[in-house]
Parts: sequence; C-alpha cells; structure tokens
Amino acid sequence: MGLKIIVCFLAGLGAGIGTGFAGISAATVISPMLIVLLDIPAYEAVGIALASDVLASAITASTYAKEKRIDIKSGIIMLGSVLAMTFVGSYAASHMPNVTMGYFSTLITAGMGLQFLLKPASKTRTENKVKTPKRRVIESLVCGIYIGFVCGFIGAGGGLMMLFVLTTVLGYEQKTAVGTSVFVMTFTALTGAVSHILLGGFPDLSLLIMCIIFTLIAARLGAVWALKLKHVTLNRITGAILATIGISMTLLRIYNHVHGAI
Repeated sequence: MGLKIIVCFLAGLGAGIGTGFAGISAATVISPMLIVLLDIPAYEAVGIALASDVLASAITASTYAKEKRIDIKSGIIMLGSVLAMTFVGSYAASHMPNVTMGYFSTLITAGMGLQFLLKPASKTRTENKVKTPKRRVIESLVCGIYIGFVCGFIGAGGGLMMLFVLTTVLGYEQKTAVGTSVFVMTFTALTGAVSHILLGGFPDLSLLIMCIIFTLIAARLGAVWALKLKHVTLNRITGAILATIGISMTLLRIYNHVHGAI
C-alpha cells in the first residue's frame, strides 16, 4: 500500500502541475506511471487517469475563468466533435493489446515533454491572419475529431493538442488557450472516464481516489502559479517534468520486458 500512495502522490503532483500550467491532460502523466510502476493494466490505468482529469480540469478552468482567460463560446464549438470521438477512441482502445497500449502511453508522454522543452507555445498568435467564422467552425470541428479520438484512445494528449490548435490554428493567446482547453477537457475527460468504466469495468477504488485527490490539489496550485509566470518558463517546467517521466518510464518498461523475457 505504501508504494501505491507514493506513486499516486508523484503521479498526481506531476499531472496536476501539467494541467494547471499548460492545460495538459492529467492522463499524460498518470497513465504511464500506473502502468510501469504498479503494473496496472493499460486500459484500467487510462480510465483512472481520465477520471482524475475531470475535477483537475474543472478546478483549473475555474481558476482561469476568474482571470477572464476562457472563451466558452468558441470552446463549445469544438466540444461536440471531441466528445463524440472520445467515446470512439475508448472503444478502439478496448480492443488493443495491453503491451501496445502501455508503450503508446509512455512514448506519448516523452514526446510531449520534449516538444514543450524545444518548442514552447507562443505567447500570442492574435496577429495571425483573420479567419472567417465559417472557417473557424470547420477547423474546430475537424481538429476536435482528431483530438477526441486520441484522448479516448490513449487517455492523453487532448489538452496539449487543444493548446496547439487554439494557439496555432485558431489564433488564441497562450493563457486564454490554456483556460479554454481545460474547460473543454473537463467534459472530454468525463466522457472518456465513463466510456472506459463501462467498457472495461470499475478500476481499483483506492488508486482512483488517491489519484483524484492528489491531482486536484496540484492542479489548483499549478493554475494559480502559472498565471503569474511567463509562458516560456511554465512551458519548459512542464516539458521537463513530462520528458523525465516519459523517458524514464519507457526505459523502465523496456528493461522489465527484456528482463522478463530472459
């Protein structure tokens, strides 16, 4: 039980900071750590991670909303396609081998961390060319389809991809993009968590409760801190955390796989 508490605490700490800092799905951190360190089946780990994401994203969204950093109207446009494809992604994941799902989760985490370190999101993209309302709607729906599927499939990446879409494709400035993405992510995480539980059964209750609590606390603290930091600084801190966790978990998983095969 002691190991479970330590792993859940560290996972929740990393996940909450990532959510509060850059709107990253908590599942990006929680899934690989539960899979590798506690040998939790990948599909169950993703379900726990998505459930932890719900309240963490909600508390982060409320914090950003107080600073008027959420565009709810535009976020809702993307929400429908994201929600629909999250369920589709969850269904597809339920038919994937556990080993494949595990490697997907750890590699995605490492990749996201390196991207944040090497290419922090721009502070503002509002100077980009003006797009027609029709084009914005189409781009939001298409991007939402892709984001929702990936979020449901591996339980990670939705927040980062939304951040990328909102800043680079739709032209939001950095902190409004984070606030809007966590607003949408609250609902995508809820849909993904329910889908995983319905398709794969109820996860370990003790792990679920601990991950939710630790992630919620860290997300609140992370959001408050993030609003005071420069965008490059908070992106690189998040990137360092994700890269470290993703790379170390991937290497440990490879070692365990090779060691077990000998």
